[in-house]
Amino acid sequence: MLRSMFSAISGLKAHQTKLDVAGNNIANVNTVGFKGSQTVFEDTLSQIIRNGSAPQGQTAGSNPAQVGLGVKVAGISTNWTQGSAQSTGRSSDFMITGDGFFITKSGNENLYTRAGSFDTDGVGNLVTPDGLILQGWMATLDGTIDPQGPLVPLRIPQGQVLAPVATSGAQIQGNLSAGATAAVAGPPPSPVPR
Repeated sequence: MLRSMFSAISGLKAHQTKLDVAGNNIANVNTVGFKGSQTVFEDTLSQIIRNGSAPQGQTAGSNPAQVGLGVKVAGISTNWTQGSAQSTGRSSDFMITGDGFFITKSGNENLYTRAGSFDTDGVGNLVTPDGLILQGWMATLDGTIDPQGPLVPLRIPQGQVLAPVATSGAQIQGNLSAGATAAVAGPPPSPVPR
């Protein structure tokens, strides 16, 4: 009786943890950058009631009789697979493809996140909804980035206008089907009187 009660209670406790994890996944379904989790279980302890035996002569061997004494949570694993890209309609929202994190700064502390929902503060810094400043490497005017340089707050200068540059050339590439016919440009068709 004691073994069956222990197994049942441990199963209920482990299942409660699984429900907690599932509830957390559901609660964060609209959280930007959230990665879902799953519960992994393992056997707590097993008791051998009868040992197995090897085959002898004309008799076959027997398997051991083993009773599990409950379950426990082995771990809660996070699903780090790539999420799907979604258009938010905001030019300051970003997504990381593959591995990596955004680096944000709070005082002197660097913090890491995969949530790419950013806004600009009063001076143009890209910030998280709770005010952490996005860090990175600023591009120079010619577009080069030095990834060995120090991290700095990423800033979008507000009101700055760059001088326009005329397009100096364009290139179009393509391939036509061998069975395609050439269209000859001619005058537009005459309107049909009504």
